[in-house]
Amino acid sequence: MGIAFSQYKEREIIGKADNPNILSYFDELGFDGSALKDETAWCSAFANWVCKESGLPFSGKLNARSWLEIGSKVDEPQYGDIVVFWRESKESWKGHVAFYIREKDGYIYVLGGNQNNEVNIKRYPKGRLLQYRRL
Repeated sequence: MGIAFSQYKEREIIGKADNPNILSYFDELGFDGSALKDETAWCSAFANWVCKESGLPFSGKLNARSWLEIGSKVDEPQYGDIVVFWRESKESWKGHVAFYIREKDGYIYVLGGNQNNEVNIKRYPKGRLLQYRRL
């Protein structure tokens, strides 16, 4: 989590310019960040970068739901576990991935990338949870 927090408040640059730190999340995985731009959905790129830098297993893919196959499913999350949410619908291929902080009042608080275009802590309704994963 220290590596993830080291990126806190990294954010997209509005307009034609791109944040080189966000592009490096893609580059470290073998994707061309400059071709993707910092407006590309980058929550999974961020999670992959953090895990790779930490020596943990990572999906190597840019879709959030790829994390459903990494580590093991857990029902009782711990600080730093992976959280995978659905986006649009449970049946959609779309999702969001981030690192577990805590739960309170029906919300899951996570540290993740591409949360309002930056690395931050955000809460999501627990009803959007697909799985908790332990690496």
